[in-house]
Amino acid sequence: MSGRAPRPALRTPRPAGVGTAALALAVAAAVAAAPAVAEPIAIVGATVHVKPGQVVAGATVIVDGGKVTAVGVGVRPPAGARVIDGAGKVVTAGLIEPLSGVGLIGIDQEGPANDGRLGPRDEVHDDPVHAAYEARDGFDPRGVSVAVARAGGLTLVVAAPSGGLLAGQSAAWTLDGAIEPVRAPLAMHGQLGAGGGAAAGGSRGRAIALLREVLDDARAYGRDRAAFERNARRRMIADRLDLEALQPVLRGAVPLVVAVHAEADIRAALRVARDFRLRLVIAGGAEAWRVAPELARARVPVVLDPTDNLPRMLEAGDVRADAAAILARAGVAVAVSTLGKSAEARTLRQLAGVAVAGGLTWDQGLAAVTTVPATIYGLAGRGTVERGAIADLVVWSGDPLELTSAAEVVLIGGAIQPTVDHQTRLLERYRTLPPRP
Repeated sequence: MSGRAPRPALRTPRPAGVGTAALALAVAAAVAAAPAVAEPIAIVGATVHVKPGQVVAGATVIVDGGKVTAVGVGVRPPAGARVIDGAGKVVTAGLIEPLSGVGLIGIDQEGPANDGRLGPRDEVHDDPVHAAYEARDGFDPRGVSVAVARAGGLTLVVAAPSGGLLAGQSAAWTLDGAIEPVRAPLAMHGQLGAGGGAAAGGSRGRAIALLREVLDDARAYGRDRAAFERNARRRMIADRLDLEALQPVLRGAVPLVVAVHAEADIRAALRVARDFRLRLVIAGGAEAWRVAPELARARVPVVLDPTDNLPRMLEAGDVRADAAAILARAGVAVAVSTLGKSAEARTLRQLAGVAVAGGLTWDQGLAAVTTVPATIYGLAGRGTVERGAIADLVVWSGDPLELTSAAEVVLIGGAIQPTVDHQTRLLERYRTLPPRP
């Protein structure tokens, strides 16, 4: 499945004298100018991963009205459908990056293009709590990282802020230039351990105590807002908007995603979640494998980067290349992520492949970038190619978890997306250099 086959036929005639690169640019421009949801599309003769563990060979997928309307062997394309030849190709749901800087971080070293990292202290209030910050206010749907990620087979990202004890609220965005998120707020994001301690102005233990105090303040605020407005409450360490933003977290309407690595800090996060009845998600989790049974019992998912498998921090040195597999065998839902590295988002499928090499089954590897992220964040209708699912699909040249495969056709909401990005434009610009004088 890892071999490279001919590119799928989109049945677009080539004008005389137009080269391959120019044609690709022309097709991309035409696609970009097309309606958001074009004519019905039929992907014919492909190996279709309807969902992890359910594969149909030689299948046809029908997309109409932004959704998958049929999938199976012998399904006939409707009249007038645009036909994509899927022979020798693999079709999966579009990949979902569960913790991303795409759209928030354009160029790491360029401050004005970086809305994802808030720093340890808010410049106005001089505190580590930024709970009221919403990623949708900083997301750029035309950011340089968006098209690059989409070319790697990503169709949706969880754009999440970082920095401080509580960094703020994420949003789910499709990578089709949409100006509104799929859902916002999606989750609250924070950190414990050394990073949380630095943000809290003290030790790792201080960060945990401060998180408890913030949550306790938010709970008291939610029970009697009128008293807060009359200044009839004790002084609270967070601002009103931050306290308000934490109400959905306390109700369990959105999860609290905590970046944490050391076993001791993960156990502390579990205690906080239990005491406040929170929906907890562990991000990073270098030593989460050591707490696998407890995480499974508490139904706490883990979002990790399987290449982060070398001891790089004193607080969490017991790391393993098979951490994802250990967690999965214990019953923990495992999602794979670049953990906010926007420039590396296009490698998400490769990270899933690394997790498979480390012991996950192939189906678990696919689930880690499709169904598991969709389940963690409650994104119904995404992550599968089932009938009725939202038509976020990718046609791959081969096994999507193999390095040599590529995303050849990307559909978001049933519309074929352009494959041209900043990197391909640079390639075409400098493919042929002028002769030196």
